[in-house]
Amino acid sequence: MSDHQLRTRMPGPPAPHPRAPGPRATAALRAAAPALAVYAAVRALGLLVFWGAARSSGKDPLARLSGRWDSVWYQRIAEDGYGYTATLPDGALHSDLAFFPLLPALERGISEVTPLTLGGAGLLVAWTAGLLAAWGVFAVGAHLHGRRTGVVLAGLWGVYPTAFVQSMAYTETLFTALAAWALYAVLKGRWLAAGALCVLAGLTRPSAAALVAALAITAAVTLVREVRAGQRTGPVLRRNARMIAGVALAPLGWLAYVVFVAVREGSPFAYFEVQAQWGNSIDGGRALAAFIAGLPLPAALGLCAALGLLGWLVVLCVRQRQPLPLLVYGIAIVVISLIGAGYFGSRPRLMMPAFPLLLPPAAALVRLRSGARTAAVLAVLACASAAFGAWTLLGAGPP
Repeated sequence: MSDHQLRTRMPGPPAPHPRAPGPRATAALRAAAPALAVYAAVRALGLLVFWGAARSSGKDPLARLSGRWDSVWYQRIAEDGYGYTATLPDGALHSDLAFFPLLPALERGISEVTPLTLGGAGLLVAWTAGLLAAWGVFAVGAHLHGRRTGVVLAGLWGVYPTAFVQSMAYTETLFTALAAWALYAVLKGRWLAAGALCVLAGLTRPSAAALVAALAITAAVTLVREVRAGQRTGPVLRRNARMIAGVALAPLGWLAYVVFVAVREGSPFAYFEVQAQWGNSIDGGRALAAFIAGLPLPAALGLCAALGLLGWLVVLCVRQRQPLPLLVYGIAIVVISLIGAGYFGSRPRLMMPAFPLLLPPAAALVRLRSGARTAAVLAVLACASAAFGAWTLLGAGPP
């Protein structure tokens, strides 16, 4: 006789039936385990190649991952708060107000309760968030096209050309984790969770505007379709109250930081002025066009080919009929990355969170119907990504 049968025959009140999120979470983790293993393997390869190259050249690998470029700015904020401004030789001012607060807050909190330095805390956040991001990317891919596609999608995100940044004390993995799970929540109809994740994303990177746009446009299209279908506006709004609340919640993190900078600096447009001092103003793509025009012809043609490939990926996403939130998010990330006047070398990194662009190649690899071939392709891409990452990290310029 089973335990359940024994319990039902006993006198007294019926046994409660509590919700059991633990088993569900365990099952979800078990389903994602192959994707996490693939992602961890390709990132471990990247770290091993970089570590060996750094040691052979007499450079400190940890310092290269946690103590250079933007990582230094985040750690200074974590240690001293906002208020530092660097003056460049040409007189330009770079204020730490250009950097959003979630990562330095996490770095400070972790360093205060563990033996880790701020740099070590930043790496812990980045590496943990990388696994969470790979899990979220897998969840989106599996929801749309099955588990194999989800696994390959997570692997492709891990071998993205600038995936070495995923191993640095930067915000890319943290933002991608929040964005992927927010989009998954939208796909599952969990709008309040999506809005809450958007709030955190908005405290992480300015590109959270793309995520907010994805939620807002999806909700607007949903409401318009239902009204046009002949349904009365009142019932439509009441039925979609959670969706509306999630969309209203979504921009609050980004807006809170912009307002914080405005109040601190005494100007309503202070945040945008700070970004302009860093050269990150929106110019509609003029800086990109000027950069291409200034390159030698072979390099200019190669860059144009890369941009053409990027455009083709966008077309494939449309042909694949990706859900509207993924389309809006992916395209918006690309547009935001291309129309700014900032440093060109950072643009591939800025586009890395646009993981929906990798869905068409992930689906194509799954169609090979040979696990060995798919693994071989991922292995080649992982080696190329690792070599490029080591070369970039050991160079002088920021990613």
